[in-house]
Amino acid sequence: MSWWGKVLGGAFGFAAGGPLGALLGVAVGHHFDRGLEAGPAPLEHARAPTMEELQTAFFTAVFSVMGHLCKADGHVSPAEIAMAESLMDRMNLGPEQRRAAIGLFNQGKAPDFPFDAVLAQFEREVGRQRDVARFFLEILFQAGYADGELGAAERAVLYEVGRQLGFGTLELAAIELRARPAPRGRQAPPQQSLDAAYATLGVPRTATNDEVKRAYRRLLSQHHPDKLVGAGVPEEMIALANEKTHEIKEAYRRVMEARGA
Repeated sequence: MSWWGKVLGGAFGFAAGGPLGALLGVAVGHHFDRGLEAGPAPLEHARAPTMEELQTAFFTAVFSVMGHLCKADGHVSPAEIAMAESLMDRMNLGPEQRRAAIGLFNQGKAPDFPFDAVLAQFEREVGRQRDVARFFLEILFQAGYADGELGAAERAVLYEVGRQLGFGTLELAAIELRARPAPRGRQAPPQQSLDAAYATLGVPRTATNDEVKRAYRRLLSQHHPDKLVGAGVPEEMIALANEKTHEIKEAYRRVMEARGA
C-alpha cells in the first residue's frame, strides 16, 4: 500500500502522535490507529520509521511549514498562494491529496502553529538523511522567493529551519543562492544567465574546470530521483527533483560552453 493509502486507511502509526500526526489528522479529517493523544513513541522504544511513514512526514512538514513561512511577514501574497498551487500541480496531486495539502498550508498560517515541535519531530524522523533535509529546504527557499524576493522575516524562518536540521550558515547561504529566481524579462542578458548558472552549481567564476565538474557531480548525486525516493521523499515530489536535475545539467552545459570546454 502506498504512503497515501496508509494515511487514508488510518494506518500511519509512527507519527500519529505528536505535531505532525495532529496536523495531518486535521487535514484528512480522521484519527489514526495509535490515536493522536498517544504522543510520539518513547525514545527507549523508538524504531526506524518505515518508508511510508517518512514520505508522510515529509509531505506533512513541507506544506505546513510552507504556510508558516508565507505568513512570516504578516500576510500571504497572491504570488505565494499561486506558488503553493503550482507546486501541487507539478506534483500531480489527486483531489484528496490536494485538499490535505491545502489544509496543512492553512494550519501552518495559524498563530498557534507548533513550528519548533514540528521541526523537532521532522528532524528525528529524517535522521541522517541529509539529502532529504536539503531537498526539504530547497523547496521552502523556492517558496520564500515566490514573489521575487525574500523578506527578512521569511529569511529568519528559513535559516531557523536549516539550523534545526543541522545546516550551517554558509551552506544555507549556498542553498538560498541557488533558489533565487532568474532575472525577469523576455530573456536574461548573457552575463546574468551565466552568473545564474554559476549560482546553480554553487561555484565562483574562478573555479577550475575540475572544481566545476566536482560540484556538478555532487549536485546530481544529491538530487538523483531514485536516491531521494529511496530515502523517504514522496513519489509525487520526484517531479521537482527531475526539474532540479535538468536545471543543474543546463547550468553545467552553460558554464562549460562559456569556457570552451
